[in-house]
Amino acid sequence: MQYRPLGRTGWDVSEVSFGAWAIGGAWGNVSRDDAMRALHTAIDEGINFIDTADVYGDGRSERLIARLKQERSDEIIVATKAGRRLDPHVAEGYDRENLTAFVEDSLRNLNTDSLDLVQLHCPPTQVYYWPEVFGILDDLVQAGKIKHYGVSVEKVEEAIKATEYPNVQSVQIIFNMFRHRPADLFFKLAQERNVGILARVPLASGLLTGKISADTTFPEDDHRNFNKHGDAFDVGETFSGVTDFDRGLKAVDEIKALLPEGATMAQFALRWILMFDAITCAIPGGKNPKQVSDNVGAAELSALDDTTMTRIREIYDTYIREQVHQRW
Repeated sequence: MQYRPLGRTGWDVSEVSFGAWAIGGAWGNVSRDDAMRALHTAIDEGINFIDTADVYGDGRSERLIARLKQERSDEIIVATKAGRRLDPHVAEGYDRENLTAFVEDSLRNLNTDSLDLVQLHCPPTQVYYWPEVFGILDDLVQAGKIKHYGVSVEKVEEAIKATEYPNVQSVQIIFNMFRHRPADLFFKLAQERNVGILARVPLASGLLTGKISADTTFPEDDHRNFNKHGDAFDVGETFSGVTDFDRGLKAVDEIKALLPEGATMAQFALRWILMFDAITCAIPGGKNPKQVSDNVGAAELSALDDTTMTRIREIYDTYIREQVHQRW
């Protein structure tokens, strides 16, 4: 495992880290035992950074991570998120009372006195234009409730705006073989401002594992089941915004032809992300030890050559670009 600096926090985090949405809920049932085995495998494999949120399983994910930290002596950095408990999820809800309450809930779930990294959880765009929201986060740092804060965003423009606030340490954004725009517009700025980038949805909700076909069905409680054709609320999230599922599958078939010998598609997709120096880490999910170990194998792959990188861009331009590029 290799490690990269996370913004100006002073932490070096595993370049392949662990996204805990899958063990929290909305990806089909994951038993407590399987979730704990996945988490322990992540630490055994050298992962030291876990990303979660208060809404993943209504706190279940955070509580599982708290148990992990009780059972391990390793340094484990935990990033959580706040804001999606709002109902309705509107900009006006990002006030002092609500943000403080969300932080207090996460402190209890994670059984800690101070949260390592709190990220605003894809708030409405308007929030990024309200300095007072970031002032509230500064106050929570001053109070010792959180050590650092960042944002999770939907759009590149939100990422750019967020980094204008001097204490934003990280930006979490969808970046993968099916979502290139952040590299075009945001990465250089993030490096200039020394802001870490967490690549979320790195496997395009499983499309880039190469294991999904036109006949694939998902469990009833798996969010991909009702977003397969981009017809639900998070069209930009599931499958990275690819709404023409058949074209997405064709693009995957083209990418498979480039697969390095001995590598899985998941490893290849993650290694592509790590070719970008601006990236701090990719945060794929893992519902069992086998998935976690497979993801970590990406860190062992050799660097991809220029021909491969160019070909992946050509595939993106041919099959995917028109569906996602100017939207997000």
